[in-house]
Formats: sequence, structure tokens, C-alpha cells
Amino acid sequence: MNIRFTNARIVTMDGDVTCFEGELWTKDDIISYVGKAVLDSSIQGSDDRFDRVIDCAGNVLMPSFKDAHTHSAMTGMRSYADDMPLWEWLSTKIFPLEAKLTADDMYAFTQLAALEYVSGGITAVFDMYMNPERVADALNEMGIRYVGCCDINKFGPSLEEVERRFKVLNRNDGFSSYFMGFHAEYTCTKELLASLSELAHKYESPVFTHNSETKKEVEECIERHGMTPTQLFESLDMFRFGGGGYHCVYMSDEDIDIFKKHDLTVVTNPGSNTKLASGIAPISRYLDEGINVAIGTDGPSSNNCLDMFREMFLVTGLAKLSDMNAAAVVPNEVLKMATVNGSRCMKLSDCDVLAEGKKADLIMIDMHQPNMQPINNITDNIVYSGSKTNIRMTMCNGKILFEDGQYDSSVDPEKIYETANALMDKYRE
Repeated sequence: MNIRFTNARIVTMDGDVTCFEGELWTKDDIISYVGKAVLDSSIQGSDDRFDRVIDCAGNVLMPSFKDAHTHSAMTGMRSYADDMPLWEWLSTKIFPLEAKLTADDMYAFTQLAALEYVSGGITAVFDMYMNPERVADALNEMGIRYVGCCDINKFGPSLEEVERRFKVLNRNDGFSSYFMGFHAEYTCTKELLASLSELAHKYESPVFTHNSETKKEVEECIERHGMTPTQLFESLDMFRFGGGGYHCVYMSDEDIDIFKKHDLTVVTNPGSNTKLASGIAPISRYLDEGINVAIGTDGPSSNNCLDMFREMFLVTGLAKLSDMNAAAVVPNEVLKMATVNGSRCMKLSDCDVLAEGKKADLIMIDMHQPNMQPINNITDNIVYSGSKTNIRMTMCNGKILFEDGQYDSSVDPEKIYETANALMDKYRE
């Protein structure tokens, strides 16, 4: 479908975070024009005939959000186990329930997550979970891009299975890709990590993991290995081909130097870290050091929502509080983290900004709501006062997935809700 968006405020995120008034055209899955308004007479009879013209009425068009760390299928455990520190939460509630879930359960719970993603302007997710093929199927069928990360640990899967998944899920279709990774240092043996490093070298794959999320994690790693998690991974040459870490709350100077050396990404998850009382990541320091910082929601059982607006506010708000500096981590940087930096982390270079030839992955922000008025500064409004209610439209690959509060006609949200509740009713018994 070819669509022309007119009368828009456009934030391309291509270079400086600036806004201009103009229009944007899509042709099938590609952005075919973005720029100043064009007179109708100048495009009549051209190859770009439009199936639909959407008057944005001064609303904002910008790149869609990229959720750079999540566990989509954990929607089933939303509000199931709350108000606990990380390890107690995992060992007494989450791991036992996860052991009961089937691949089809995870598919159903991921469909529920997909509804939340698109209604909040997220069109690509970096997911780490079991049965990744079913997770990828659920997301792709809902129109969302899946980037997977292996969650191997000492309980499984086998290295042979990891290699099989790597081959199958790297589909080269723009909708499914897969990186090497592992759950965390504390759930893996050193021997397993060494073997995974060899596999990453074989396929020249980036490696991602939960890293330095809590003080306990770092202190116990030092007791076991005489070094921090980041230093252990470096000793095993795990980052030869890049990658990064999720959380990265407690990082030493040497850890930060390792991230700089390999151009690794820090994926910060402020909502989850706040709720689990894990700590506040030193985002200002990472930015000062030139480290790529992306934003993830983490799973919907530790957060408990998949809301990039809330994450954006927490990134800047917690940084200001931690640094005791009201100017720390300004909105323009935060908006980059939620879009361009996430795309870089996930190697989605064809849908990072709004530019001709890029994939048509974009959102419309409704400025005709009280929390967006007056329009003194658009990016400040989005980061400081924006919410999911401001998502007027979400498009991925040229297809509108959510518009004016309605999902694509092929999606039945009530059926998805019913299935998710029935599954949890069974597991709570």
C-alpha cells in the first residue's frame, strides 16, 4: 500500500533531533519521500499514486521505538510475583512456573505482549526467552520484527540446539534474526561460557547477556572467578564480534573500558531495576564515555509493563536523581536511545531513522491531547510528559498495525486476553 502523510511535524532522528513541518510517503514497505510539503499538482500522474492520504493535522511522525531487551512471553506472569528482590523473585516464583510452560503457552503470551508493543509504538523487540521459534512466530505474525538472543544456561539448551536455532532464526527477511547469548554468569559454568564463545567466533556473532544487574551478582562472580562478570567474559574473548549487556548497573572502570574497546551496547532497563530495587545504572557516565546506550523494558513480570514512554522518563529521571544534576541525560539523548541506538544494538540499520529508502517503521504521536500542549518543545514533551495514550498510529514495514485505538482487523484482542487468562488460571491452581 502507498500512503501519503501530509501536514505532519516530522522528527527524522537522522542526525540532530530536530523537527520540521512537511510530509512523508510510503511505497509498500519503504519510505519513498520525506521532506517539505509538495503541491498536489506536482505529483499527479506520477508513479507514486497513493492508496490513502492521511492528514496528520500537526501530529508528529517519528521512527518507531525499538525495545532492546525484553522477555515477551513473561506477560503471563504479570503481577504474579511482585515486591521481591531479583534472586528471590527468580528462584521461588519465576523459574518454577517457567518449568511448566509449553511452547504453545509462550506463543499465546507473546501475542499478548505484541498487542502492548504496537499500542505503545514498539515495532521491533530484542527478545531473550525459551522456545524462540514460537516467540518469533507470534511476533512476526502480529507484524513485529523479532531479534532473538540465546538464553542458554547450565540447565539447557544444548550447544547443538543453540547452533540450530541460530541457523533457523537468521532468516534474512528483515523480520527475524538471532544472536548468540546466555542468561547470566551466575546461571552458567565457565566451561559452558568458553564453549559458547567458540560458537560465537564460528559465526562471528555478537554476544549479549544479563550483566552486572545487582551487587550480589558482581560480588559472587568475584568470589568465584576473581573478576567481575564483564572481565570474565573478556577473558573468554566473548566480545570479539561485539554485543553488549542488559542492565549494567554495577560496572567498574575496567568494565567500562572493555565496553569501549569492543564498542558494546549498554541496554538499560530502569523500570525493572527500580521495581526489583536492583539499583540505578550510571547512564551519564556511559554517555560521557561514548558508549552506545539503548533502552529495554525487560520482561512484563518484573516491570510490569512494556511501555517505552515510562522507560524514557525513568532513564532521565533516575539519572538526574543519581547524579544530583537536573541537566543529566537530556530528552534528545533519551529519544535516540529509544530509537536509533536500539536499532544499532539490534543491527536494524534499515529502519532506524525516517529517510528515503529506509523501511517504513514509524509512529504518529498525537499532539492534540492536553499532556502535549502547549508545544514549547516537542522532544521534551514526548520524553517528560508523553504516554502510550499519545500513540495515534503504529506502522511497521509499511503496514499500519494500530490506529486510533484499533488493531489491524486480523487481530482479535479479546480472544488473546481470554487465552492468556485461561492459561494462568490453570497454572495458579
